[in-house]
Order: sequence, then structure tokens, then C-alpha cells
Amino acid sequence: MDETQNGRTSLAKGAKDIAKEAKRQTAKNVSKAVDRASDEYSTRRSYNRFQNEDEEDNNYNTYDQRDGHYADNAGNDEDEASSDATEGHDDEDEIYEGEYQGVPAHSDGKHRDGQVALGQPVSDSLKSRKELENERQADEEELAQQYELIMQECGHGRFQWQLFFVLGLALMSDGVEVFVVGFVLPSAETDMCVPNSGAGWLGSIVYLGMMFGAFFWGGLSDKLGRKQCLLISMSVNGFFAFLSSFVQGYSMFLVCRMVSGFGIGGAVPIVFSYFAEVLAREKRGEHLSWLCMFWMIGGIYASAMAWAIIPHYGWSFSMGSAYQFHSWRVFVVVCALPCVSAVVALTFMPESPRFFLEVGKHDEAWMVLKHIHDTNMRARGEPERVFTVNRIKIPKQLDELVEMQNESANPVLKVLFKIKTELRGIWLTFMKCFNYPVRDNTIKLAVVWFTLSFGYYGLSVWFPDVIKHLQADEYASRVKLHNSEHIEDFTFNFTLENQIHRNGVFLNDRFISMKFKAVTFIDSSFINCYFEDVSSVGSFFKNCTFVDSFFYNTDIDDAKLTNSRVINSSFHHNKTGCQMTFDDDYSAYWVYFVNFLGTLAVLPGNIVSALLMDKIGRLSMLGGSMVLSGISCFFLWFGTSESMMIFMLCLYNGLSISAWNSLDVVTAELYPTDRRGTGFGFCNAMCKLAAVLGNLIFGSLVGITKAIPILMASTVLVGGGLVGLRLPDTRANVLM
Repeated sequence: MDETQNGRTSLAKGAKDIAKEAKRQTAKNVSKAVDRASDEYSTRRSYNRFQNEDEEDNNYNTYDQRDGHYADNAGNDEDEASSDATEGHDDEDEIYEGEYQGVPAHSDGKHRDGQVALGQPVSDSLKSRKELENERQADEEELAQQYELIMQECGHGRFQWQLFFVLGLALMSDGVEVFVVGFVLPSAETDMCVPNSGAGWLGSIVYLGMMFGAFFWGGLSDKLGRKQCLLISMSVNGFFAFLSSFVQGYSMFLVCRMVSGFGIGGAVPIVFSYFAEVLAREKRGEHLSWLCMFWMIGGIYASAMAWAIIPHYGWSFSMGSAYQFHSWRVFVVVCALPCVSAVVALTFMPESPRFFLEVGKHDEAWMVLKHIHDTNMRARGEPERVFTVNRIKIPKQLDELVEMQNESANPVLKVLFKIKTELRGIWLTFMKCFNYPVRDNTIKLAVVWFTLSFGYYGLSVWFPDVIKHLQADEYASRVKLHNSEHIEDFTFNFTLENQIHRNGVFLNDRFISMKFKAVTFIDSSFINCYFEDVSSVGSFFKNCTFVDSFFYNTDIDDAKLTNSRVINSSFHHNKTGCQMTFDDDYSAYWVYFVNFLGTLAVLPGNIVSALLMDKIGRLSMLGGSMVLSGISCFFLWFGTSESMMIFMLCLYNGLSISAWNSLDVVTAELYPTDRRGTGFGFCNAMCKLAAVLGNLIFGSLVGITKAIPILMASTVLVGGGLVGLRLPDTRANVLM
């Protein structure tokens, strides 16, 4: 009986042990199955569309390395069919959730136990910096070839033309900014009573702002993106350009225009980098040249607005004598409109997909490329065509050592730290522009940009003063001289213009509601005279004597009384500030019209350069245009009349525009994407530095001699053209 009981107990115990072992084995198998299923699901959810074609062909029979068995993937046909079913286009071309979710997760090359698997690549942490850079270089070369094929599949159509006009507005704003300087310079300096010693600083300070802006925004666009930096820079330009029209002091006006120039400085390097990155190779030279036409349109716009607005003195208003808003300020406001339009339009455009790929943002790049493809296909009437790109090469992302900021730090310190970090990144990228193999190209490009800009801006920005100087000589030749005149009990209520009165005596005379325009009184006496509501422009009283005279609401002050004596005379309600008038001043109209013609003269050169850019080559056009423009500039030396000077200016502008267009194209194509904005910004900064030097040098000599500045411009243009011929031809290059 006891033995039977013991047997049953042993049997029950054995059964329990067997059940526990079976349960343990079952749990183990289930865990393995779950892990295997999870791995397989993760592999197949890594978006089969981005796998290589060879991998897609082998999906039906893959080898499972964990247990050494082949796993048949035929059961996945239903899943793949389901994914394909979601792929396509609806009416609004939305991206379905099942169509694209993200890029495949990259394996780190290690098993779960931390052992390096046989045949797996070595971890990046075990490689030197040089090896990582070589791998990134190889990846960039592969991406450049693939990206060219992608852009060919996307085609050239509606999207490129939309971006063309949006970026054209930004480039137009840059052209407007350049011409605004020359047009408002005489009026602003007269309105703000700027002495001759301060004249010319307005043009120089704007170009200094543009110089720093080109370098800063161009470098920042390689870090933050083309669209974002262009939006910020154009917003800065628009705000401060608008603000500058209301400030009254010359120093504040200079500050506003300098910051405005700092903002617009980013337009040229970012615009050409941005547009070049959405163009296929066979379209790039031609359409970048067409884009340059907007700079010409900006010049025409500024010239036309100056011609229509500035000479109309009646468009101004005042609030007492302290606040004056003259017509040239209205012109400044109108010139800010293209910038505002560019900012609004740019908000609707996407970021450059090439930039996204360069910084490792595969998802965003694919989305933008699909948008480009579908926009162009819909415009062609082929909305059913599917974007077939599955997987895009991403360059290896190299880690950079960045100093971390304490989260609890002061917000101001955080902002300063962020600025410091970005500036350091810009500087490091800039130094890469002097690494092999782009170092020689950077130096040559800087020389060409400097020489071309020195000749162009040196002659063009100060050309209004050249015209005025010629007109002043002619005006002075028609001056009327009055010697030893004696006028008594006479009322002057009309305008006296272009006259010189010597040793005159004015007794009991009345000067009421009249204007002195370019009138000089020398060694004259005014006895018991009455002056009321008198305006004087370019008029002075030298070594004169005022006895028992009364002045009411006039602008005659100490600045216009040179070495004069005032005896028993009084001044009441004098006008403050410098008085401006454009009445019967046809010279102002003439200057703006001449600039309009000079800007319009570049239209044939723009058309020719766009049509021939890909046929005769960038370098031939660059060198030939600079040499020919240098020769035409040299012949300005022999210009003895206004008509001859105007004709030679138009010829010079028409010849030099081809050099500008080809230089923009070559610069955008020579630099790789990771430093394209920085390199272009540096070259454009050299351009503005040359503009500052040309502005100061040519301006200081314009009233003395024209031989030296013209000969200097001719020499540097020819020399720069010869250097440009030494640059590598980029006509057949893909964007690196």
C-alpha cells in the first residue's frame, strides 16, 4: 500500500517536472520566434522602396544567419502588394502614410553580444579622421552622379520657373540696392547738410555692409539651409531699408543703410547656389544666365523710379522744421518693395534638396524631389507618372567637437554662445575653401571677382557725378557777371540763377518770396534791406556787409555768410536744415535717364550670354568679355562730351555683363555643396571690397582728372580676364 502511494507521488512529481520543462522550452521558442518576427518586420518595414534593386530581386529567397536556414519570402507578397496599393497619387498628390515613412535604419556592424561579425565593416570609431573624410568624398562623388540622374528624371518645368521668378525678385533687390546708393547720394547729402568731407561715405558704408553680409550669409547657408538664410537676410534688408527713409540724422541714416546692405549681401551667393542645385547639368548654364537678367531689371526699376520720383519736390511733406520727408525718401520706400515681395514669395518655396542630402536629411530631400517631379509632371499633363527614385546616397556625416552649453545658463549667454558656435562653423567651412583641390580655384576666383568689380563699380556708381561734373562745367560757362551795380528801392520777387555780383550796393531793396540759385555776392553791401521767405540753393555771400537789414523766414545763416559783417540786423524764424528744390532742374532728370540707358544696354549682353553659355563655354565668355570691356573702358579717356561718354558707358555695360553672368555660373559650379555658399560668399565679399575701393578712388579723382581712374579700370579688367581664362571649365561638371 505504501509502495503504491510512493509510486503515485513519484509519478506526479515527474509529471510536474516534465510540465515545467515543457513550459520553459515553449517560452524560449516563443521568445525566439518573437525576436525573429520582430527582426524580419523591422527589415521589411525599412521601406523596401529605398533598397537597392539587387536586394529587391533577392527578397524572395533570403538567408537567415541566426539558424542557418533559408526563409521563403513568398508570404510577403501580400504585404508588398498592400504597400504598392497605397503607392500612387490622389487628386492633390498627397503622400500616403504607407508610401514613405523614413529611411532604413543603418546597421552598426555589430552583433548583439558586441562581437564584430565576419565580413562586417569596421566601426567608424576605429577609423582615422582621414579615412572618414575619404569615405565622405567617395560618397559625395557617388551622390553627385546619382543626383544628376534624379534631376533629369524630375525634368525642367513649372517648379524651376516658379523658383526662377521668386529668386529673381531677391536678385532684383540686390540690383536696386546698388543703384539706390548712387541715386540718393546727392539728394540725401544735400537734405542732411553733409559737408564735402563726409560726401561719399554713404556709398562706401553700404558696400561695407554688403561685403560682411555676403560672407556671413553665404557661410551660414551651408549650415542652416539656403531658404532659411535667404529669408532672414532679405527680411533684414527690407526692414532697415524702410526704416532708413524716416530717420533724419545722417549718422543714423548711414547705420540703417549699412545694416540694410548687410542683409542684401546674402542675396547673390545664396540665390545662385539655391537655383543651381535644382537644375540639371544641360540646363544650368543657360538658366543661371537668364536669372542674371533680374539684376538688370532691378537697375532699370531703380532708374525709372528715381526719374519719376526724386525730382518731384512737391511729393514731400514736413512736420515743422525738424522733420522733413522729401521725395528721395519716397524713392527709398518704393525701392524696398521688391525685397518685401521676395520675402513673401519665398515662404512658399521648399528648401534645396541638395542641401538636405548634404546634411543627411534623406526624408526631407526625398519629399522635395518628389514635389519637384510631380509639379513638373502635372504641368506636362502626365500626373500619372510616378517618382521612381527608391534610395538616395547620403554622404557620411562626420561628427564635430562642439562645446556644450549649460541648460541653466542665462538666455543672453545662450544666444551669444549660439552665435559664437555658428561663426566658428562658418570660419571652419571658409578654411576648407583653401584646401586641396579647391584652393587654387578660390584664389583665382577672388582675383577675377575683385578686378571685375573694381572696374564696374568704380565707373558705374560714381558715373552720375561724372555727368554732373560735365554739366557743371557747361553751367559755369553760362554764368552772368554783374560788377559795381547800384540798386535802390527795388523789389525782387523772382528767381536769380547762375549769377555773380561783385562790389554791388543794394539800398532799401526788398527780397520777397524769391529764390537764389547758384548766386554768389562778393564784396557787396545791403543797407536797410528786407528779406522774407527767401530760399537759397548753392548761393553764398562772401565779404559782404548787412546794415539795418531784416530777415524773416529765410535760410540765410552763418554757413552762407562767408567772412561777412552783420550790423544792427536781425533774423526771425529762420529755416533750419538744408533746402532742396528740383524746380527747373533738368540735370536730375538727365542723370537718371542716362543710368536708365546704361542699365538697359546690358539686355543684349544678357540674351547673348544665356544663349551661348553652354555652346562656347563659360571661360571663353568670361575672359573675352572682360578683355573687351577693358578696351572699351580705356576709350572713355577720349570722351570729351556727354553724348560720347554716355555711348561708351552703354558699350562698356553691354560688354561686361557677359563676364558677370559667366562668373556667377562658374563660381556656383566650382565649389562642392558643403562649401558652395561659403565660397560664393567670400568671392562676393571681395567684389564688394573692390566696390568700396573703386568708389573712394574714382570719387576722389572725378573732379580732378578722368585719365587715372579710367586707365586703372581698363588695366585691372584686362588682367582679371587673363586670370579667368586659367580657371577649369565646368561645362561638363556635375554638382559635387
